[in-house]
Amino acid sequence: MNEAVRHERDGSRGAFFIERGGARVAEMTYRHAGEARIVIDHTEVDVSLRGQGVARRLLDAAVAWARQSNTQLSATCSYVTTQFARDPSIADVLGK
Repeated sequence: MNEAVRHERDGSRGAFFIERGGARVAEMTYRHAGEARIVIDHTEVDVSLRGQGVARRLLDAAVAWARQSNTQLSATCSYVTTQFARDPSIADVLGK
């Protein structure tokens, strides 16, 4: 999968996503929880792409954006919560 991860914000909500043929095939959504904090609340990847690291690509894009924008991340999404617990290399953006 070569499609770029894109980012959109709309008011207090946002998403990191991948489109293919004009349709979203992977998406990680979030909501703002303060001025410099977001809560990632859902990750969904099309069944045809599962097991290919696509969800991690979305998370990596969110982490890169958080580092660049000095934003702290937290999560109610079970996938993201698990990734933060397993990977100390992304802990620098995890909200306290």
